Amino acid sequence: MNQALIFLLETFLGLFSLALLIRFYLQAVRAPARNPLAQFLAALTDFIVRPARRVIPGLWGYDLSTLVLAWLTELLLIGGVLALKGFQIGPGVGVAVVGLMLLAALNLLKLFIYILMVAVFAQAVLSFIAPRSPATSILASLTRPFLGMFQRRVPPVGGVDLSPLFVLVICQILLMWPVTTLELALTRML
Repeated sequence: MNQALIFLLETFLGLFSLALLIRFYLQAVRAPARNPLAQFLAALTDFIVRPARRVIPGLWGYDLSTLVLAWLTELLLIGGVLALKGFQIGPGVGVAVVGLMLLAALNLLKLFIYILMVAVFAQAVLSFIAPRSPATSILASLTRPFLGMFQRRVPPVGGVDLSPLFVLVICQILLMWPVTTLELALTRML
C-alpha cells in the first residue's frame, strides 16, 4: 500500500512541481505568453500562484512566488515519501529540516537541468525535421540564454550548429558530478 501511495505522491506532486518550474522558467526567459504551453501551465497552476503572489513578492522582474511554490512542492514530496517509508527524525531536527530544504532545492536544480536538456534536444531535432514548427519559437526562448554563449564562440561546422552538443555535455557533467555529490552528502546528513 505504501508503494502505491509513494507512486501517486511522486507522480502528482512531481508533475505539479515540474509545471511550476517550467512556468517560472518561461516567465524568466520572457517566452511569448501567447503559446499553448504557457497558457496550459497558467491554467493548471493559477489557483495557487495568484494567491501566493500576494504574499511572496517578485524580485527584479522574476515571479518568485512560482519558484517558491515549486520548491515547497518538492519539499512536500520529499517529506511525504520519507514519512511513508517510515523515516523518523531523531534529535537533530534542525539539521534534518535544513537537509530536506537543501535536498528540495537540489531536486529543483536537477529538474531544471532536465528541462533544459529536453528543450535543447527538441530544438536540435526540430531544426532538421521542421524548422518552421510552431514550437520553434518557444524552444528558442528556452534555450537562447545557454546556446547563445556557445554560438558566439563556436562557428558552425559544415552548416551545423554544434552549440546544442556543448550544452548537453555540460548538463550531463553537472548531473554526474556536482549535483550527485551534493545529493549524496545531503542524503547522508538526513
